[in-house]
Order: sequence, then C-alpha cells, then structure tokens
Amino acid sequence: MSDPIVPAPISPAPPPPAPARSNADQRWRFIRDVGVFELKLALNNLHNFFQIPLTLAVAAFDLVVRSKNGEGERFYKLVEMGRTIDDSIDIYSIVAHRERKLNDDYTVDAVLGKLEDVVIKEYEKGGTAASIKAAVDRAIDGMQTRTGEHASRMADVVKNAADKIHDSMSKMEGGQPAPPPPPGQP
Repeated sequence: MSDPIVPAPISPAPPPPAPARSNADQRWRFIRDVGVFELKLALNNLHNFFQIPLTLAVAAFDLVVRSKNGEGERFYKLVEMGRTIDDSIDIYSIVAHRERKLNDDYTVDAVLGKLEDVVIKEYEKGGTAASIKAAVDRAIDGMQTRTGEHASRMADVVKNAADKIHDSMSKMEGGQPAPPPPPGQP
C-alpha cells in the first residue's frame, strides 16, 4: 500500500509590504506639530488678550505719573515680561529648521521706520507734525506736574503688582522670587 498523498498546506499570501517607517513617522510628527502649533497659538492669543489692555493702561499711567527712572519705565518693564512669555511660548519653533532669510525691507519695523522718517522730516521743517508734537508735549507735561502725591501711592501699587507678576514668572521658570525691597524703598 502506498502512503496517501497529503496535499501541502496552503500558506496564506504574504502580507502587503508595510509603508515605509519614515512615512508613518512623518505623519505622526506632522500631527504632533499641528497640535503643538495650535496649542501655542491659543496660549499666545490668551497672552495677547491680557497684554494689550494691560500695556495700554500702564503706558497711560506712565504718561500721567512721572517715573524717577525715566519716561515709560513701567511700560518697558511690562514689555520685557511680555517678551519673556513670548520667548517661552516660541510659537514658531516647529519650523525653526526651515527658517529663511526675511527681507528686512518688509518687516513691520521697517515699514513703521519709513513712516516715522516722513513724520520726522515734516517735523524738522516746522510743519504740522511739529505743532502737534508741541501741543501733545505740553499736555503730557501738564498732567505729570498735577499728579503729585497720588502718583507716589499709585506708583507703589503698580510696583507691587509688577513684583508679584515677576515673582510668579520666576517661579514658572524655576527661579527664585526677587527679595522684597528694604522698607521705605519703592
């Protein structure tokens, strides 16, 4: 008797080749980048939502209440804090490797600089810009001289608030809060 013929087992067809690993990695990197960018965009918008009215209020306060250390001291400190927050958010970090040279002639600063040059030239000629500037300077000087003792108390309140914001930011950055000033010093 002969051995029965047993058919060879049918093996399933080989699976289709998987997409290249790099394509899947690129896809997930892209999805991650979209999520990170949108989160950073939302954080930046939230920051701007508070920073715009706050800087306007502090700038108005600086115009009315003269600082001991120069015009706009409180405003510039607040702007520095805002820059620190913007740098921490780093909204465009996902394309840092793709950065190209920006044409310096078309930045907002360049365009505003050109407009400012036109106004300055008009001012130097003694035109309308000069008379407007003189009137605004007189009004601001008048406000600053009338603020008196109330300015000192308000300046202390603003300084304390700024110190608290600075301490909070230092804690977020892992640093230590600034020590309080000695009694009697602003």
